[in-house]
Amino acid sequence: MDATGRGDPGIRETMTAPTSIAITPVHVADLLAEGELMPVYVHVIDHPDGRVLVDTGLTELHPAVADMDPRLMPLSEQDFDLAGIDIVVNTHLHFDHCGGNHLFAGKPIYVQRRELEDARSQDDYTIREWVDAPGVQYVPVDGELELLPGLRLVPAPGHTAGTQVVVVGTGGRPVVTGGDMAVWFGELDEPQTEGQLLVRALDPELVWLAHVDEPWRPGPA
Repeated sequence: MDATGRGDPGIRETMTAPTSIAITPVHVADLLAEGELMPVYVHVIDHPDGRVLVDTGLTELHPAVADMDPRLMPLSEQDFDLAGIDIVVNTHLHFDHCGGNHLFAGKPIYVQRRELEDARSQDDYTIREWVDAPGVQYVPVDGELELLPGLRLVPAPGHTAGTQVVVVGTGGRPVVTGGDMAVWFGELDEPQTEGQLLVRALDPELVWLAHVDEPWRPGPA
């Protein structure tokens, strides 16, 4: 394993958000993007009132994404307590963020209503059979929602019109789990989209992203 942890499957070091809310990245896949392997992470938020999973990665291959040569380490094949998850959040519904939703059939999966409508109606948006896998139960959200005390869902359009982020804040600077709100650090260093600008305006302590090994942190003021 190199210094960034890339290529090391599974659960990595937990980092703690304010007041004992812990966020743990879990490496679930690698995808080939522009000739380089790009990691795919999901994030577990351990809250005193429940265990929240942000995005679900993917669990199988599909011809539609064969060109990305997916290398899978699905949650179902790791030492991961699927039954211990109480709530699932999809930041958005692209294939590498919702492909494991079927593992949580019967659990509430929170997604912005706009995102769900777009995933079900737009061509070449995602893999629809993964979005509406048997038993998957969505809770459509309109705008901001306090999911648990100190844990908010916040719309952050840009990557998709219905993208949302999870903001953890119980005092002090918040910690954000952002999915693809930014795909690499430069997009937060120099924010352009509505969602990126919104997250920067929160003055977060750090931001977890889906395709980067370490969290983004703001530079010196």
